[in-house]
Amino acid sequence: MKQRITVLGSTGSIGTSTLDVVARHPERFEVFALSAATQVDLMLAQCARFTPRYAVMASAEHGRVLQEKIKQNDLPTLVLQAPEAIEIIASHAEVDMVMAAIVGAAGLAPCLAAARAGKRLLLANKEALVVGGEVFLRAVREGGATLLPIDSEHSAIFQSLPEDPATWSRRVEKIILTASGGPFRQRSPGSLRDVTPEQACAHPNWVMGRKISVDSATMMNKALEVIEARYLFGLSPRQLDVVIHPQSIIHSMVQYRDTSVVAQLGTPDMRVPIAYGLAWPERVESGAAVLDFHALGAMTFESIDNHGHPERFPGLRLAWESLEAPAGTTAVLNAANEVAVAAFLERRIRFDQIHALNLETLSAVSLSNPDSLADLLALDADARAFAQQIALRLAA
Repeated sequence: MKQRITVLGSTGSIGTSTLDVVARHPERFEVFALSAATQVDLMLAQCARFTPRYAVMASAEHGRVLQEKIKQNDLPTLVLQAPEAIEIIASHAEVDMVMAAIVGAAGLAPCLAAARAGKRLLLANKEALVVGGEVFLRAVREGGATLLPIDSEHSAIFQSLPEDPATWSRRVEKIILTASGGPFRQRSPGSLRDVTPEQACAHPNWVMGRKISVDSATMMNKALEVIEARYLFGLSPRQLDVVIHPQSIIHSMVQYRDTSVVAQLGTPDMRVPIAYGLAWPERVESGAAVLDFHALGAMTFESIDNHGHPERFPGLRLAWESLEAPAGTTAVLNAANEVAVAAFLERRIRFDQIHALNLETLSAVSLSNPDSLADLLALDADARAFAQQIALRLAA
């Protein structure tokens, strides 16, 4: 029987890669619903190819445009425009699995809806855990959902851990996330003042969206991944480590109590973890190139404090500091960073001001103890308001 899938963020890089894998296995998977932000024409093309039952655009205006084009092309897809439409397609009774690939805190509500509905949730939206934390994990437990990580690093860790999660705490010494180091790995912090958005988005290994590309350049993506790993795998912050691996071949590692290290290797292609999540516990063809060890060359590793610049990635340190701070701190950090990256991409602040904005927002926001989606959204809104004020001041 085919597995029906909803793809949240279908026009982004993860979404399009997911649909590529799905198209390779029409006997196994069927697209039930798609959602996107603004790319109406690409969504239309996806609806024509996969004929989902439902499609959702983030705004009513884009939804109306898509609906008209769907009608003109005589496609069977129904365009939903209700405010809760994304949550509807994430929790629909006929859906078996949900690919959560909406970037940012906007993906939290549909992720919670899918979790409460007991879906297989393929999590490419790291903010669901960074912002949602224990609130999100509680929804997964209570809904009986299956949570599978799609970020290449977290998928690699999941593949390298023992099958029984009950044994992780006694068998695992630490988790080692690998990082490419981004486009500015070998540059000193003082040389980054005049970096342009185009330079920051030119990742040496991965093809990604603009926001996550900037996060890779600042290493904030790795900070968010450390936070996500803490919630996904239940280890303490001191059991989470990061090493720079410029070739992006080893996607992450698990070190066991006997000092053995188990690693997952592969070409830098997101279709590999996507295919693993779709078919788990089986494995299916992903479309990615086979790793050729004869042509691979050297694999190298560096400390995050290498090259004599211990503060070259200051944002990365915020991961451990936030995890040791009161509940809600990671949500504030994420909100501040989203505002800071947007301001940088709009050329309103400099690249080297992203970290300063994040730090100041963390100091400015009063923390509560968020216990619900409403609490999290209120904290997120407060953090964004403070961050916007700081961005305006920095831009002056």
